Amino acid sequence: MISAWSIISACLILALVYVSGWTAYTLYLHPLRRYPGPRLAAISPLFHLLWDIQGRQHSVIKDLHDEYGDAVRISPNTLVYRAPSAWKDIYGHRQKGQKTFLKDPSLYAPTPNGVNAIITANEHDHQRMRRLLAHAFSSKALNEQEGILHTYADMLVDRLGDLLCESSSTVIDLTRWFDFTTFDLIGDLAFGEPFDCLANNTYHWWVLIIMDAVKASAYLKVFWFYPLLLPFFALLVPKHLLEKRTASFNLSVDKMRRRLNSKATRPDFTSYILKHSKGGMGLSPSEIDANAAVFVLAGSETTAALLSGCMYYLLCHRDKYNRLVREIRDAFQKPSGIKLSRLSALPYLNAVLTETLRIYPPIPAMLPRLVPEGGALVNGAYVPAGVSVSVSLYSTFRASTHFKQADSFIPERWLTGEESKDFASDNKEAFHPFSHGPRNCLGQHLANAEMRLILTKLLWHFDFELQSESLNWVQQSSFSLWSRPALVVNFVRAGAEV
Repeated sequence: MISAWSIISACLILALVYVSGWTAYTLYLHPLRRYPGPRLAAISPLFHLLWDIQGRQHSVIKDLHDEYGDAVRISPNTLVYRAPSAWKDIYGHRQKGQKTFLKDPSLYAPTPNGVNAIITANEHDHQRMRRLLAHAFSSKALNEQEGILHTYADMLVDRLGDLLCESSSTVIDLTRWFDFTTFDLIGDLAFGEPFDCLANNTYHWWVLIIMDAVKASAYLKVFWFYPLLLPFFALLVPKHLLEKRTASFNLSVDKMRRRLNSKATRPDFTSYILKHSKGGMGLSPSEIDANAAVFVLAGSETTAALLSGCMYYLLCHRDKYNRLVREIRDAFQKPSGIKLSRLSALPYLNAVLTETLRIYPPIPAMLPRLVPEGGALVNGAYVPAGVSVSVSLYSTFRASTHFKQADSFIPERWLTGEESKDFASDNKEAFHPFSHGPRNCLGQHLANAEMRLILTKLLWHFDFELQSESLNWVQQSSFSLWSRPALVVNFVRAGAEV
């Protein structure tokens, strides 16, 4: 009779043989063996997943690129790039006969209702959704929605003005106020109603839990790679994160259903979706539900992050802050003259926002794709089919090989003429803050309009000064999105002494 100890010993030996064999294969026989990177990461995806869960992925990948070069192996079957050519190779439009790099499902957690939104949809559904949703983000739509943008930018100004009248303290958390503004604005555009953060001077509970909902997705990726861990799901994934992820999704569904039932015809996202849904090519109810949360998160958190980062860097560089303030106040004698059509013509404003996108990209994460059948050339080298490849935005935009003084905030690099000549060597082909190709950010024009308008109105009405507790504000974790702490500033009305 075989003893229990004999069975355990045999299992341990088999496990040891398997691990040894797998280690030897990944290091010495695997098709990616010649790509540099940490040897432990080449053996198991566990390290890559841990960086993600810990919020360190952006900084770790940056360090690895600095150590190993433009292409790094970060798991047995995963390469991450910072080479400019990788943008076109991985994400670009395909020529006739070329196959598309599909999104890597292992790193995109499904929505709670199991239906793909536009960011996770397959190629056919993505093309259908994008054709339909493009109308909601067109230049025509933006012109019609400009009044809504002004409403919330003005409300931010009014609420800060009220604080100056109501309180002896002039110290505020700008992160909080940017969140209030962008979530209210995008809530109105997506659902026909704001979250009333600005009106109540407090976070709506949905806004408070959104980062935990995002964090939950990082944990869910583990089970794609290690399905044998599914029986331990409840032990490994914090229950409160899953509950908040579900609650977040359910609220967006409820709000969208209320908007649909209202039959309103105002120029918001939903009105455009309904107007252009013809011939059975519209979004199904479950697809509308899946996309609703994407609209709000993508259109609010990213813009709030960019504005927060922009103010931080401006307040750390008073000469650049003062130059931008002069440009804005010289351009507009009255706040009523501030219009979207005029903001795009302010060179320093746009240089400041572009430089912020470079040094503090609102989405610092990677954008993984799978190499199609037959393999493909990426950055001049053949990569086999099925390999997960991506460009790391944070690492690429901060690379000294692409940008002179890459870790410094220098808006002048984006100007023309004499001021930018010292940065002529900058490789602008590396810079794609809204991604590249057929899946680039659909809402980038709306995001640019929001950023310009809110920043301009804020700096026209008020003067700001960074407080000591926020001097190291930019040292942050990221979970696909930045986990932003309070940005504490002192502020007064324009022209008064800060």
